[in-house]
Amino acid sequence: MSSLLDLLTSAATRAADYRQEVAEREVFPNDVDLDAVRTALSSLPEGPTAASVVIDELAGAVEPALVATTGPRYFGFVVGGALDAATAADILTSGWDQPAFNAFTSPGAAVVEDVAGGWLKDLLGLPPDASFGFVTGGQGANTVALAAARHHVLAEAGWDVEQRGLLDGPAVRVVANGERHATIDRALRLLGLGAGALEPVATDAQGAIDVADLTRVLASAPDGPTIVCLQAGNVNSGAFDDFVAAIAAARDHGAWVHVDGAFGLWAAACPGTRHLTAGMEAADSWATDGHKWLNVPYDVGYSFCAHPHAHAATMSYTAAYLTGQGEAGLRAPGDYVLESSRRARGFATWAALRQLGRSGVAELVERCCVLARRFAEQLSTIDNVSIANDVVLNQVLVSYGDDARTDRVIESVQRSGECWMGATTWHGRRFMRISVSSWRTTEADVDRSVAAISAANESS
Repeated sequence: MSSLLDLLTSAATRAADYRQEVAEREVFPNDVDLDAVRTALSSLPEGPTAASVVIDELAGAVEPALVATTGPRYFGFVVGGALDAATAADILTSGWDQPAFNAFTSPGAAVVEDVAGGWLKDLLGLPPDASFGFVTGGQGANTVALAAARHHVLAEAGWDVEQRGLLDGPAVRVVANGERHATIDRALRLLGLGAGALEPVATDAQGAIDVADLTRVLASAPDGPTIVCLQAGNVNSGAFDDFVAAIAAARDHGAWVHVDGAFGLWAAACPGTRHLTAGMEAADSWATDGHKWLNVPYDVGYSFCAHPHAHAATMSYTAAYLTGQGEAGLRAPGDYVLESSRRARGFATWAALRQLGRSGVAELVERCCVLARRFAEQLSTIDNVSIANDVVLNQVLVSYGDDARTDRVIESVQRSGECWMGATTWHGRRFMRISVSSWRTTEADVDRSVAAISAANESS
């Protein structure tokens, strides 16, 4: 046991040292020799290797190739920075190694997930009786929610999709925001509905759904099994659909309403941004991430459903060897997700929420939004620079003149190592996409990043 203690202590010390230094590391390892990394990792020995040597070899080879996503100046892909308590809880999660399928495989994991799920619903303003599942991220959350939607709308039409499949069954319409996230399309592929079944709805200049066009699309075919996908936080602009009007239009046609809010759903937890999510609670299902704005380590996401029976009916299963499903009055976490062999994601989520508290979650969201506006305000004063979106949340889209020049500026900034922002194409033009999501980002980090961007702009 002492050797294990020494090993884990050494690993934890390495991780803590990395996190301590990450703020001043080059944000992206531009000059790392990946062939050298591969060579260092590629020799499979004939016999055993001491565990301490294994960890030293792994860390020594990989650390130079790491991206500073836990640092304060990583602004790509809406990636959070992993809170201290959540990181430590994730270390415990690995040490405890609990298969979080039900209360028999891990009573502790089942109880913690139940508590954390209740906290999430409260913070996000979702119905208290909604069911939930802890999944891997936005893709898993959307897939689970749309599977429940598929079950429900087909059951309403008298068709048992779990038993009979889709062949010869009623056609399911899927109507969605024309600027939806690509995980919606992939979920439809995985669920057998097909991405081609999707009927896109026009959007306004900021990427929010055009409710008049939604009404037109819904009325363009006879009512039948229908799913409407709305968006809380456009992936590029951060814009929100008008949930009150859009959900009312969907209800007129008996449609299930799903809200994809991978990061935007967290706006509901902050008084300053809550108005953006008005009416969202009237939907049927919701999806969001934990490793984005809640700053929980990868990989954690959440799927919520206002129809627990449909949720469990499409995800749960039984087998002769299984026990513990619904026994002892405890919710079985595995009944609401795709995986049976699943990590106990509730521990890190509980720790993050406990560390922040209600006011801390609100402050984290508010501060990131303020810092996004700081980016926009400072960058807009630079020659040839324009901000394309209304900065209502934590997303900023920046153009540096023509598309080619914008790409050059982005590449130069990424090569600088000072900060990292991605690129996107929106409304036919190229933009730098800045996502402010980390609890570690400060005003000084924004100012330092703006200086790096300004230098890249001058040299491009």
